[in-house]
Amino acid sequence: GGLRKTKLIGRAKLAGQTFLAFATYNLIRIGNLSGCWGGSHV
Repeated sequence: GGLRKTKLIGRAKLAGQTFLAFATYNLIRIGNLSGCWGGSHV
């Protein structure tokens, strides 16, 4: 998620980046679990 080596300085900016990375990961995970991106919905 790009959190190993961040270029941001400050706790608030890092918290925002962490939130965005986790939210993106969860959306991808939900799509894979529901089969949305597996081609089964076509």
